Amino acid sequence: MRLPTAPSIESKESWIVACVALVILTLSFGAPWIVVVALKPIASELDGTRSIPALASALAWFGQGLGGIMMGRLADIIGVRWTVICGAVMICLGLLLAMGGAPWQLYVGHGLFIGILGNGGINAPFYVYVSRWFDRRRGSALALISSGTYVAGSIWPNVFEPAIAALGWRQTMLWYGLFELAVIVPLALAFLKSPPEQPSVALAGAAPVSQRVFGWPPRAVYIPLAAAGFLCCVTMSMPQVHLVALCSDLGIKPAHGAAMLSLLLGAGFVSRQIWGLISDRIGGLRTLLLGSASQAVAMTGFLFTQDEVGLFIVSAAFGLGFAGLIPAYVLAIRQHFPASEASWRIPVLLLLSGSGMGTGGWLAGVLYDYFGYYAPAFAAGILANLLNLGLIAMLVIRMQVFSLRSPAK
Repeated sequence: MRLPTAPSIESKESWIVACVALVILTLSFGAPWIVVVALKPIASELDGTRSIPALASALAWFGQGLGGIMMGRLADIIGVRWTVICGAVMICLGLLLAMGGAPWQLYVGHGLFIGILGNGGINAPFYVYVSRWFDRRRGSALALISSGTYVAGSIWPNVFEPAIAALGWRQTMLWYGLFELAVIVPLALAFLKSPPEQPSVALAGAAPVSQRVFGWPPRAVYIPLAAAGFLCCVTMSMPQVHLVALCSDLGIKPAHGAAMLSLLLGAGFVSRQIWGLISDRIGGLRTLLLGSASQAVAMTGFLFTQDEVGLFIVSAAFGLGFAGLIPAYVLAIRQHFPASEASWRIPVLLLLSGSGMGTGGWLAGVLYDYFGYYAPAFAAGILANLLNLGLIAMLVIRMQVFSLRSPAK
């Protein structure tokens, strides 16, 4: 017997909410980019040690993932509006603390305030919140809001580079902190309200209620999926954190390095919308397989070119390749696990992916300090990507085999 078709919960308001979330994430994720663009000036005040500002950037990524677990649960209780407002306040406080310039101030400002309490209260809660406004085009909506990090990266480095040159990195932190606070709080108050009620009738593509996934216990699928999220983000973060510094090492102007980073992330924003449409058609896991392979190929390009034109081309290719990964992980969870578990499974996966972003950025800094150049770091990133590709391929093969063995419905 065919189940009745439920009316869609999607509406014009759903897309308004998604666009507001994109704007807020673009602002909140602007804060960690200051230390990336100012990596060399900050390191010059710390005896030239790049691993210190690189670790501060890493702690911001790790913190937002860790904070997402706690703040995701809190958002279910008090509402996303209030965790977002709290997050905006904490980001401002974190930048004010980091202005001190001491290693502990950079670490606490980025890890605790910008990461755990700041973006932790905004990023992961938004993934769960926005997914509840959509049922038909959830993949496209998740792709849109997850582009906030890349819109931030394509806009803010070009703003921060001249601001840092004119005002210094401390004043840039001060004014940006006040700016993001003044914009995010009114947007949250005006637009973030409770999502529509999910219909009780089963929808096509809804998460299964079975206790097994592809015939395996849920943890046998979820653990490799989360581990893959960590590994792919190790690779993903290295060019993002160190591209401006790499360009400077090669004699390329800092402004051109910032433009290169903006191109990488701008290409990521555009292609992420395409990946979202693809994921709506082929599903989250298959999208992950294609995206992981694309990222591995593009990452290899950084080992084979050091001229400015070549790096612009490779940066654009990298942005096109990796962009679909994070929303595809979230979509895979919503497709293959019960919706009632989304409020903890999505933040935990984002913790692993954020930890991967932090680990990759920090590891590249450590390897640079040891070897004096970036090739070993990028080689390590390629290795992590290949491990990720193996895990995703295993899950896709298992899904295909289970689908063939299951009786037709």
